[in-house]
Amino acid sequence: MASKHQAPKGTFDVLPTDEAARAAVTAAAAARLGAAGYGRIETPAFEDTGLFERGVGESTDIVRKEMFTFEDQGGRSITLRPEGTAPICRAYIEHGMHRLPQPVKLWYRGPYFRYERPQEGRFRQFNQIGAEAIGSASPLVDAELIILLARIFADLGIPDAELLLSSLGSPEARAGYRDELREFLRDHEDELSEEVRERIDSNPMRAFDSDHPGTRAVMEKAPQMLDRLAGEDAEHFAEVRSLLDDAGVAYTLDGSLVRGLDYYNRTVFEFTCDRLGAQSGLGGGGRYDGLVELLGGPATPAVGWAAGIERILLALDTPPEPKPIDVYVVTGEDRARAFGLVGELREAGLAADLDLAGRSFKGQMKQADRSGARHAVILEPDGTAKLRDMSSGDQREVDPGSLPAELAAAAR
Repeated sequence: MASKHQAPKGTFDVLPTDEAARAAVTAAAAARLGAAGYGRIETPAFEDTGLFERGVGESTDIVRKEMFTFEDQGGRSITLRPEGTAPICRAYIEHGMHRLPQPVKLWYRGPYFRYERPQEGRFRQFNQIGAEAIGSASPLVDAELIILLARIFADLGIPDAELLLSSLGSPEARAGYRDELREFLRDHEDELSEEVRERIDSNPMRAFDSDHPGTRAVMEKAPQMLDRLAGEDAEHFAEVRSLLDDAGVAYTLDGSLVRGLDYYNRTVFEFTCDRLGAQSGLGGGGRYDGLVELLGGPATPAVGWAAGIERILLALDTPPEPKPIDVYVVTGEDRARAFGLVGELREAGLAADLDLAGRSFKGQMKQADRSGARHAVILEPDGTAKLRDMSSGDQREVDPGSLPAELAAAAR
């Protein structure tokens, strides 16, 4: 039956058959990050618009073109969160987390919203996992977060994720480089896209992200900040690289990697996967030492990343399937008896189900097979019961009273 209504363009429904794969991504992140001392945080789905204008940057595509912004009934400007880092920094300040032992290590999962052209694996409402470590300038933190994301991808079975690595240096060091880049871009202004020309003064480094053919050709010859690292910036990046080398995490240096947000400094990185096509990004992040202070908090170094769940699912060789139930209870007329037994099995920690649609005995057996249940319990009219192994077809009589303990032991 066709519905009169459909989900808005760029959104999607997560059906029960899809949830197993999504749950596996969350479980992999929770296991790796939890073992490393990261606690889960949740922030609201919408925030004050100024948080993103200040934090993400007014010259970014996200703020200029992609935010879902509206006035609430009190006349306040509200924005559905387009990314997770600025809200977490807001929470860090609001809840006085600078008074906790540093760094504060947090991870999250949730929906995010950007108005952009929907395409495979990219939606206007999308889901991310992410992690932030706030309160340490050590390159150990950069390396830890990169390694954790690499391990999560490996745990999920994405063996061909490639790590691109770069450094943007400190804001002070980058100021001179930006002047050099502006001069280079002005020398090639006629070859650049209109959008890049408009941002030569405000954000020249975003030219590296352009997909305009003429701009891309120009940027292949452009100076790169990675080649101009010196002093503490160079030492920091060398230490990050050394730690990744020691951990066996391979990477490719990419001086054109600038990420899409204004708050990054020093280490930036991105994981890509060729099987995703032209839009190959799986996730990435970097260091953002000035963001907490920019939002009104104390000067606080930080680093983090985010990865798109929909992108990860596209990259999986074999997405996880829903876990089959342990047992399906089949009966004749005594539905109340079957219902009671299912309750006992569930209380024993088993995944158990029964027919709720009045099917015949034969129909119930078909449904038991369709459910993927490992076992079927057949309740006979005389009070006895049989246990059937659904894969082999083997069947034996059992004591109904001992079924919860027996099946629980078999499920372990």
